[in-house]
Amino acid sequence: MDQRWLVVMVKEPRPGQVKTRLARDIGPVAAAWWFRHQTARMIRHLHDRRWTLVLAVSPDREGLQSRVWPRPVPRIAQGRGDLGSRMARIFGAMPEGPVVIIGSDIPDITRARVWRAFRKLGSCEAVIGPAIDGGFWLIGLKYRRLARAGLFDGVRWSTAHARADTLERLAGLQVAEVDTLGDIDTAADLRSVP
Repeated sequence: MDQRWLVVMVKEPRPGQVKTRLARDIGPVAAAWWFRHQTARMIRHLHDRRWTLVLAVSPDREGLQSRVWPRPVPRIAQGRGDLGSRMARIFGAMPEGPVVIIGSDIPDITRARVWRAFRKLGSCEAVIGPAIDGGFWLIGLKYRRLARAGLFDGVRWSTAHARADTLERLAGLQVAEVDTLGDIDTAADLRSVP
């Protein structure tokens, strides 16, 4: 059986550089504090013997050396470019086996939901976890070779079209969907978290 890889995309939690939309509502220090603690909690809860957890860090050099994230968790650099360029690079950098990439600002991610995505990759080539706002919180590929050059070109990131654009780019692959979840972009999103 191939090794499974769960990649969590994280940024260094610096005020003014993470969760900038949330920061407009609650301030940059509070937004960075929320992001740091949300991500640390998520990393702790997503350790599982069914997959290997990897952090894709940004900025590259600082993230690879950071003391913020747990040391035993392997890290790779996200590199430059838009979200699509960085995700394509992550897929291409991973060893063989199914790879699932998730964001770090989705409080409702659980091991059961991640496992559901990996199970879908048993019979499909790609999996996507829709987000309430039209984007997605999870994307996975069964094989590294499916992360062809330009896979995410033309996707309108941070808009209500991001998931639909991505599904167009995945045309020709057998794609499954998993649970629809919400991310935290505003104070209203934060208030909706139980």
